[in-house]
Amino acid sequence: MTTLRYGRALLPALAALLLLLPQTAAARDARDAREVREAAPVAATPDRPSYDVALRSDADGSHWTGRQTVSFRNAARTPLRSIDVRLWGNGTDGCGAPGAPSPVRVSKVAGGTPRPLTVGCTALRIDLPEPLPYGARARVSFDVAITVPDRVHRFGRDGAHRYLGNALPLLSVRDAQGRHLDPDVGFGESFHTLAGDFRVVLDHPSALVVPATGTTTRRPGAQGRTVSTSVARGVRDFAWAAGPFRTKSVTSPGGVRLNAYWTAATPAEGVALDLKNAVGSVDAFGKRFGRYPYGELDLVMSDNLDDFGNMEFPGLVLLWTEPEGSAVVHEIAHQWFYGIVGNDQFASPWLDESFAQYANQLYYGEDNATCWEDQGAWPSDTAALTRAMGYYADGRRSEFVRVVYMRGACALHDLERVLGGPAMARMMRGYVRDHWLGVATTADFKRAAQAATARDLGPFWTEHRIR
Repeated sequence: MTTLRYGRALLPALAALLLLLPQTAAARDARDAREVREAAPVAATPDRPSYDVALRSDADGSHWTGRQTVSFRNAARTPLRSIDVRLWGNGTDGCGAPGAPSPVRVSKVAGGTPRPLTVGCTALRIDLPEPLPYGARARVSFDVAITVPDRVHRFGRDGAHRYLGNALPLLSVRDAQGRHLDPDVGFGESFHTLAGDFRVVLDHPSALVVPATGTTTRRPGAQGRTVSTSVARGVRDFAWAAGPFRTKSVTSPGGVRLNAYWTAATPAEGVALDLKNAVGSVDAFGKRFGRYPYGELDLVMSDNLDDFGNMEFPGLVLLWTEPEGSAVVHEIAHQWFYGIVGNDQFASPWLDESFAQYANQLYYGEDNATCWEDQGAWPSDTAALTRAMGYYADGRRSEFVRVVYMRGACALHDLERVLGGPAMARMMRGYVRDHWLGVATTADFKRAAQAATARDLGPFWTEHRIR
């Protein structure tokens, strides 16, 4: 995500919650946590998720209802007794209020026993009927009701257009750090998911144009309705939009299909510039980091996203587009850094935002020879590139863009000067290859960089506060 314009750098709650649960549930969680600690190393689980979703919309795409099934494998050596489903669409509204329920609601759970919602109604724990052994698969299903909030947002409304980013319930991750139940802090991203496969069937009025993650086919439904089926493999999330979008499709020289969708008020010159930069950058990044794997990429554009900015999803980006264009190159870079090479976005936001901004600046050929020095002093003694979102949410939001976007990108340019351009390019391509559709950590990146040079990078990490 970025609120930076035109691709340039302008710019343990869980323990308390357990006390509220019945002792038997708390005891089960304590046992699960103990098993996580004792099993070293612990693979991220549940993995290899497969989502099968069928939703029907109302007349204008504001309400979607249907059924979702998710199957998964236990990748950990210890039995899996429960799973966590994240309802990130409730991150802003939480548990709602009388007469105004949460935007995303789940009911009629099959394949397990749901507990009460926690973490501001963004986390639903489902106890499995019996422990799931290592390597075995299971599935749960539930009804889903989604109401698009009345705000201009990645999950919100823009006139007659609806954006459904972070609206679909997703499996959370359990690993050596335990269960990842971090909150949505209201800016940036707090998400951590494993790559999986999606098949999403959307039944909607034919008057609505519906861009979506994945490859989409359409067929006539009931009178006046269309059934759009989107299939995406190896993605961490699924997003879609609905509205009277204008459309255009082009294919890059490298063979990537780019589908542009824009509102009537979006300036034509901005649409043209976004398409040009999208075509150029998706091929450039494919050559530099590894070929774009999703076949097609949707660009959803509006001139009314200024209070929100821009946002990346696998195979779909939301863009605040003005005559000067948007941050489309930065958002497309996220297809590699967060999408292909995943990371815990709450714990390590620099691993996607700094890397996307670095790639963005490479594409534009910006002169960053002195950018680290140009940043001046660190904003605080406690600032560091590797701080988590919780740090910024604790009264330090003003540091977020300055450190994660600006200093982070500059640090990578500095590393390129240390390694040399060709060695940096080889290292980055190898780093992407080694973590393709996986999850990388700061330690993984530091190892990759150190392996690319005989020089001790310890002082570099210290100077750039990469810990």
